[in-house]
Amino acid sequence: MKIAFQMDPIGDVNIDADSSFRLAEEAQARGHSLFFYSPDKLAYQEGRITARGHDFTVQRVQGDHAQLGPEHEVDLADFDVVWLRQDPPFDMHYITSTHLLDRLKGKTLVVNDPFWVRNYPEKLMVLDFPQLTPPTTIARDLDTIKAFKIKHGDVILKPLYGNGGAGVFRLDKQDRNLTSLHELFTGFSREPLIVQKFLPDVANGDKRVILVDGEAVGAINRVPAEGETRSNMHVGGRPEKIGLTERDLEICATIGPLLKEKGQIFVGIDVIGDYLTEINVTSPTGIQELERFDGVNIAAKIWEAIEARCA
Repeated sequence: MKIAFQMDPIGDVNIDADSSFRLAEEAQARGHSLFFYSPDKLAYQEGRITARGHDFTVQRVQGDHAQLGPEHEVDLADFDVVWLRQDPPFDMHYITSTHLLDRLKGKTLVVNDPFWVRNYPEKLMVLDFPQLTPPTTIARDLDTIKAFKIKHGDVILKPLYGNGGAGVFRLDKQDRNLTSLHELFTGFSREPLIVQKFLPDVANGDKRVILVDGEAVGAINRVPAEGETRSNMHVGGRPEKIGLTERDLEICATIGPLLKEKGQIFVGIDVIGDYLTEINVTSPTGIQELERFDGVNIAAKIWEAIEARCA
């Protein structure tokens, strides 16, 4: 098959951790041809969805992991699969790319389905499952956020469309910074904030569970660094081997059918204790760590699901 990756510069990725690299590596091993382009090279041209980028190959050699051919323009309708893999922020640039890729429906399989990526971003899809999530409020109004904090005492405040642990604050009962943080966030953004009851179980780790076509295939535990609330690996969280609990499987059984129906083939959910906190559909990570811990080729499972859909 002909495979295109819409992603951040492939030359900059960490080959030992990046999921897009592992997906490209597995696709190449399965005989598929690869094309890379960055989101700013995506275009609509008189009815066609085009991109300027490079044919490429990969190898697991640090510092020499991607060999790019000359830049040229392609019609993405000529491809079997387009991967939507650039990292957030989930801003208007990101949203516009989903609108353009949506126009390939019926011609090219876009993974994950861009219509539902746009309509079900990380911290919003969980709102469909209030029975699985901690108490949550989404608001821009300070009085509403204050009332939530008064009710629950110890809370987590974060940008609604943030990623990688950036801008995540724990505000305990003694904290006096809520108003200042609200001023800071609303001073540079018109977006609401999300505030959730703090879950003490995060000290034991924030579990990333990987689902492929709606089915749980494994998990890694991300343990916060000493003195940190955030467990994201971008900010020093340590990955550990962990199994799936009955609660994890219950959560996945509840959300899995919707993910499969909406074309979300590769998804990473975040679970703290017994609670689902995020459903990551934009550019989920974790398959390389899971493969090292459990010896399961998750990239192959993802490609098997894609190949079955294309067939």
